[in-house]
Amino acid sequence: MLDQTGYTQWMRETCLIGGEWIGADSGKTIDVTNKATGEVIGTVPGMGRAEADRAIADASAAFPAFRDMPLMDRCALLWKLHDALMDNQASLAELLTVEMGKPLAEAKGEIAIGAQYVRWFAEEARRAKGEIVPAGVNGRRILVTKHAVGVVGMITPWNFPSSMLARKIAPALAVGCTVVAKPATATPYSGLAWGALAEEVGYPKGVVNILTGSAREIAGAMMDAFETRKVTFTGSTEVGKELMRQSADTVKKVSMELGGNAPFLVFDDADLDRAVEGAMVSKFRNSGQTCVCANRIYVQAGIHDAFVAKLKEKTEALKVGDGREDGVEQGPMIDEDAVAKVEEFVADAKEKGAEVVTGGDRHEKGGTFFQPTVVAGATQAMKFATEEIFGPLAPVFRFETEEEAIEMANATVYGLACYAYTQDLGRAFRLNEGLQYGMIGINSGLITTVEAPFGGVKESGLGKEGGSQGLEDYLETKYVCIDGI
Repeated sequence: MLDQTGYTQWMRETCLIGGEWIGADSGKTIDVTNKATGEVIGTVPGMGRAEADRAIADASAAFPAFRDMPLMDRCALLWKLHDALMDNQASLAELLTVEMGKPLAEAKGEIAIGAQYVRWFAEEARRAKGEIVPAGVNGRRILVTKHAVGVVGMITPWNFPSSMLARKIAPALAVGCTVVAKPATATPYSGLAWGALAEEVGYPKGVVNILTGSAREIAGAMMDAFETRKVTFTGSTEVGKELMRQSADTVKKVSMELGGNAPFLVFDDADLDRAVEGAMVSKFRNSGQTCVCANRIYVQAGIHDAFVAKLKEKTEALKVGDGREDGVEQGPMIDEDAVAKVEEFVADAKEKGAEVVTGGDRHEKGGTFFQPTVVAGATQAMKFATEEIFGPLAPVFRFETEEEAIEMANATVYGLACYAYTQDLGRAFRLNEGLQYGMIGINSGLITTVEAPFGGVKESGLGKEGGSQGLEDYLETKYVCIDGI
């Protein structure tokens, strides 16, 4: 029997629709497991189209009053939401670790940055300004104004089940939109906790709706409903493309944060120790299960061997285990399919001539634990050169010239994040011009911050989350011409 204190206080086993906590119409439930132990920790409702339609209707009904709520009242609610997140950081982080598997320190960081997004948009909403444009005709005034888009459908992934929702729900609520959110089935409790927190701080009924169940049916309802005026999705490029196709029928706004294949470039003039530390943070955070983690590590020939040796040493020192254990730096992978995918990448690399420097197999702990792995001798012919790994596998490529590095880095349909280590200022500017990515970290392997726009180019998505740009996708722009003045 679970102790009903600590993290379990946030384990809602019903969904929030129209201000009521309810189960699925069918009574169907979905088991949720502890990823480190495989233990079933609880269930959530297996909802579908009917419940999603009701949630959209409730959000639509709540929209006019919430849109018209005084700006400072909306900001005050966000401040309360920020405080509630931080007041409960420890228990929310433990819940996240139990259902997702990441180390507790990382989970606490995720709750904190989610709270920072809430605080940022509480402030940024006050700067969602329009403008007065000089008219070309006497007697006229031209006004450009910004308005909440309406009901927003949100679909979030399992790897950052709290902060990914924060980046979407905070700007939506800040400008007066109402929300229908579907968290990932693998990690639903962290999403449902947002509903509990929103209710606790006083959001009106129907403003925040969180439901779990069939991704196809719930997303289908979001895309079909004219009342849903925007859909924001974080997940695979394949699913994102399908949602974009579906959005055409009702001409919705969409923002998509999709797949990545981040290159990590290390030049001969780099601070070697700093580059290795950056690679460790970028590659092995969340067991490599992030859309912005280093997928391909390109190291210039002059320091290649020294880099690989240091990376091997650091990788072998990582402590693997249950994320709630002291000192654990890498937890389990999300499921068996994820493990099998990494095994496939390792086998493909070995078959094509790569050397496994360390790791390469399932961990002795069993389950979905996998050894932190470094592969040297990687080439562009190997699968991970063009496909996203999403696991604790660090392939190291060798390059000779800056031009070669840029060409290899860009040889992918993705363009989310990339990283480069160099002490040449001119090269840093050339990389900014030459690398086809929405985010570039120079001498840093961890670049996500609430003050900057997060998003990619090419097939990594559309739109930005965070920064001053993060409000735009939740606003419509109107032009008013006043004549006869």
